[in-house]
Amino acid sequence: MEQPRRHHWPLYGIRIRTPRLELRLPDLALLDELATVAADGVHDAAEMPFTVPWTDTTAEGRGRATFQHVLATVADWRPEDWNLSLAVVREGRVAGRQDLVAAAFGVTREAETGSWLGLAQQGQGVGTEMRAAVLHFAFEQLGAHAVTSAAMTDNPRSLAVSRKLGYVPDGMRTVAVRGQARTLRRLRLDRAGWQAHRAVPVRVEGWTAECRALFGA
Repeated sequence: MEQPRRHHWPLYGIRIRTPRLELRLPDLALLDELATVAADGVHDAAEMPFTVPWTDTTAEGRGRATFQHVLATVADWRPEDWNLSLAVVREGRVAGRQDLVAAAFGVTREAETGSWLGLAQQGQGVGTEMRAAVLHFAFEQLGAHAVTSAAMTDNPRSLAVSRKLGYVPDGMRTVAVRGQARTLRRLRLDRAGWQAHRAVPVRVEGWTAECRALFGA
């Protein structure tokens, strides 16, 4: 008799590891911890680094929104439209979240990154390391041709991470945030740029043919 599959959602088995970090799709216990990190704060209240001001609520609201959002990324997943929302674990504790998002990836071979870190983890190079991890996954496992990112022009830390990893400017656009016009800088990293700026050792475990099919890759 054939043995039942351990997971109906094989992406839960993926592990992306760097010297200090492990990135993985969070189970319910880890997701609860991730929500707690969000509730404790991810940026100064006077700032708004996101185009969607999801942090403009109570601590409880931030935690619940994070919990629901990550569950929704699994529920809404389609190979032609997906959001891989990973918990970033450092020394056994959740540090933040790293997303890799794409639409029609099988056609465009392009994806976009987004992320946040808990306040206690900022300023220690974690943001660079977790982005390097997901870039490795995008280019090596998924066969991406390019990965994009974006940050407000007044968010120097995020822009510095992108420069360090080899992204180049890809235009600007104006967005409305908190009822005010803000300028968003777009950035782009192609395969050659990624290869030229690789500095963080990354290994991926749990990558299977079933996983590949779910990404439309």
